[in-house]
Order: sequence, then C-alpha cells, then structure tokens
Amino acid sequence: MSVSTLATAPSVCSPLPVLGRDVTVPLVTGGEVTYAALDYAASAPALQRVWDDVAAYAPYYGSVHRGAGYLSQLSTDLFENARRTVAEFLDCRDGDQVVFTRSTTDSLNLLAAALPAGCQVFVFETEHHAALLPWRDARVTVLDAPRGPRQAVETLERALAERDPLGPALVCVTGASNVTGELWPVRELAAAAHAHGARIVLDAAQLAPHHPVSVEDLDVDWVAFSGHKLYAPFGSGVLAGRADWLREAEPYLAGGGASRKVTRRTDGGVDVEWHDSAARHEAGSPNVIGAYAVASACKALTEAGFDTLVAREQYLVAKVREGLADVPQVRFLSLFGDDAPRVGVLSFVVDGWNSSHFAAALSAEYGIGVRDGLFCAHPLVRTLLGSDPQTQGECGAPEAAPGEKSLNAIRVSFGAGTPDEHVERFVRAVRELVTDGARWNYRTEDGRCVPDTSA
Repeated sequence: MSVSTLATAPSVCSPLPVLGRDVTVPLVTGGEVTYAALDYAASAPALQRVWDDVAAYAPYYGSVHRGAGYLSQLSTDLFENARRTVAEFLDCRDGDQVVFTRSTTDSLNLLAAALPAGCQVFVFETEHHAALLPWRDARVTVLDAPRGPRQAVETLERALAERDPLGPALVCVTGASNVTGELWPVRELAAAAHAHGARIVLDAAQLAPHHPVSVEDLDVDWVAFSGHKLYAPFGSGVLAGRADWLREAEPYLAGGGASRKVTRRTDGGVDVEWHDSAARHEAGSPNVIGAYAVASACKALTEAGFDTLVAREQYLVAKVREGLADVPQVRFLSLFGDDAPRVGVLSFVVDGWNSSHFAAALSAEYGIGVRDGLFCAHPLVRTLLGSDPQTQGECGAPEAAPGEKSLNAIRVSFGAGTPDEHVERFVRAVRELVTDGARWNYRTEDGRCVPDTSA
C-alpha cells in the first residue's frame, strides 16, 4: 500500500515552523537523516515564532514587580500581559486567576495543596500520574477505566451520588489521554460534578496544544497545562480558574512576592499578610521568559486557527491508521474504540516485538523518535494491555531483552509542526520492521534497548 494514496490532505496543511526541523541524526546503518520528532506528547518542539519572541526580549531582561528601572518596568508589563494573554486563550471568566507554575504537574500539586480540609477527590485510573498522584492529603476515590464517554459520565455520577454531600469534593479529569489520544467528555463530566456539588479541574496538557480550551464553555473550575507541550520551552506551566480556594489556602511557597506585608512581633516572630492575587502562589523571582513564551505560543496557535490545525492533525492521524490498517501485527490501544475522536497521539504494540526494541530500531535505523514504556500512566496502560495490575514497571523501558515479552507499549505523537514526510517515514519503517525485522543487533543497557556496537 502506498502511503501517498491514503488520507487526503486538508486545503491548508503546511506545518508551523518549529525548532529542530532541519536537525540531522546519524543512523547505525550508516549515513544521516533528518530527525523525525514524533514524541510531541512528551515534549513538543518550540515554535520558531516563540523562540524569536524570546530572543527579541532577552536583551531587555530585568527584575519584575518592584524594580524602578526601565527594563524592570518593561519586564513587569510583559509578565502581566502574558497572564492576560493566557486568560484570553483559555476564555477565562471574570474573577478567575491565572497562576504561572513550572508544569502541569506543578499546577496540580499547587491545587492539591489548596484543597479545603476534608476534601474528597475523584479521579479515573486512566489519568497521567501528574493528575493521579498529587492528592495525598485528601480522601481519594480512584474510578475504574470507562470503555466509552457515556460510561465515564455514568461512573462519575454513581461515585458522586455516594459521597458525603456536605463536604467539599473535586473531580480531576484529562481532556485528551496521553496514551490513546482520545478526547474525554469534559463538558458532560463538569455538569455531573456540579450537579453533585463537586468542582472539577481539567488536565489540559494534551488538549490545549491541539484543541481550543474554553474554561467558560466547558464549565470547568480550573485548567492546568504545560508550556513544553504547547510549543514553548521547558519550565513553565499554568493553573487557571476560580480564585476562592487559591486565595484561602496557605501560599504554595513562602517568600518574597507572595507576601504583601511582613512585620516583627514583640516575641521575636513575624506576622505575614499574604497577597490575595495570583502572586500568593508565585513566590520568588518568576520565570518571566517562560510566561512570555507560553503567551507567545498561545498567540501563535490562535492566529494559525485551531480549525486548520485540527484538520491537519486528523489528516496525519488518518495517515498512520490507514497506513498500518493491513498490518495485523500492529494493535492500537483504545478505551473508547478505534473511531473515537482523538488528538495526534496513538499508542500500539507489535506482536513478536519487545516495545523497547521496536522503538530503538525506529530511532537507530530510521531516525524516528517515538516513546516506549508506560507513559507515566501505569494503571491505564496495564488495563489496555490486560496485564496484572501488580506487575512492576517503569515509565521508561522494561528490563527485557529484544524479543522478550514487553508489558509496555509504543507511542507515536505529532502536532502543528509535523511534516507529512515524518509520518510517511514512520509508516514505512513500521511496515519494514514487521516484514523484514531489524537490520542491526540490539542489547539491553541500563534498562534500555540500544544498538550493539561492540562488534
């Protein structure tokens, strides 16, 4: 089957310029090839526009919020304008706060630290660990993986109906799975949560780079996402939403910036008056460049148009699925079914292959970067693979040699910067590896499958 005869390209389908698009990497079989970055779900390459905006600002770098100098005032304006840009990107409500954090993980841990006493948290076992694990001081109910959007809503409704109706409650749910790419019924889950007096936080790490996210339309209480998945550099994230729980909680970090007033007491201690604004949870010198980069990415995606971006991404998804449809050894993983709406994230296993071995061969022999493992979503991947929930595993590769059984999967993911050629090369590579096998010998080293170069 010729890849070129598959899915029809949308009328506007040029990828957005990203860093690294011309980087070449060596092949173990000899020569070099342009690197095909197909691990967007882990970290997307930075948009060239974002990098250019950051480079243009860098000479004007200055302290923020209290500096009297011109560069300090410029940096302060840039930082606070970035907050407004993110609020517009997320279609936040009047009164919502936008707090800059380090990542989605940091955002959800911040919210976990701000939960009222006695709060009960409801989370599906399908969540990324960033959404599954932060709620250590709350009463947590982990819900079984649903097999369809309707079942997800019904499962949540049953669980909420049985909770203590007088205490606070929070539902945490993903917008798009980092394993299967499937879109979750966020609006319906939010309605169910609110009908039972609970609040809801949306993990939009995999949704925001691919689809518009409206806090108001989805009616979620908070949304969290990471800059490094939104085509910005590492080290920045966002928690946006209702202010009351954040305003009433102790600061996430104690220090300068979070405090409005600090006075000495006669007993030698100090009294602190904390800010009520987002600054309450942004102690220390903020990551101004990170916030500016996130805002730049928000502007770039908005101006490119999500309708165009979604159409192109669905075209690439179709290329992968149609290109491998007649390869029975390849089995895609899904909760909601093969036809479920999804972003550009697909996980699969290959009969007769250890997942780490297969991913290593894609990299070493074809210059294709994918992800193998449990994708920091151990319960979900084990459910999809039908493995024992007690089986040990890591986020990365297993301690298994090439050819041995793997409890892990392979994930290919792409987005606004992915050229057609990268996806077409991936499809050809999978077909060739399944048909002809690897052209090189591999061995396990430090838990990873790597080319054996000892000969």
